[in-house]
Amino acid sequence: MSIKSDKWIRRMAQERGMIAPFEPRQIRNGSNGKIISHGTSSYGYDIRCSSEFKIFTNINSAIVDPKNFASESFVDVISDVCIIPPNSFALARSVEYFRIPRNVLVICLGKSTYARCGIIVNVTPLEPEWEGHITLEFSNTTPLPAKIYANEGVAQLLFLESDEECETSYKDRGGKYQGQKGVTLPIT
Repeated sequence: MSIKSDKWIRRMAQERGMIAPFEPRQIRNGSNGKIISHGTSSYGYDIRCSSEFKIFTNINSAIVDPKNFASESFVDVISDVCIIPPNSFALARSVEYFRIPRNVLVICLGKSTYARCGIIVNVTPLEPEWEGHITLEFSNTTPLPAKIYANEGVAQLLFLESDEECETSYKDRGGKYQGQKGVTLPIT
């Protein structure tokens, strides 16, 4: 396996529709000044989160159970910013839609700008032949409210290409998150 460069990422996005919408360069400034960067980097791609958020709340004294998840434990918010309560978390989705090739594994990592503020993005793989919007998990590890910005960079993707195709891809085994389009809660 080898990590792929900006040239490879641009080619795969343009020729195979691997990332849409796709930003071929790194964007650091917006119409209203500085933003948290997104787009193609030297050896990765910085994704943005949309303005759709699900913020965890415990108003119903629920127990978090991945086998029986209570959707009423979240408050839906559509906004340019998301305020995550202290020691809590929120879900969002990527702006970008992905179509991962059969011989590629992608690792999603948090950006250091957020990590330095105590906001952690869950590390997650995008498996060969997975397709969809990424559901992003943000944990606020601080005792203070934390802010996430929609339509700005929140995580970086690293692309690893194998010299051979996998025997069974995510699509082949009918992965439960295949083709997800919104903020997707746990599926069992």
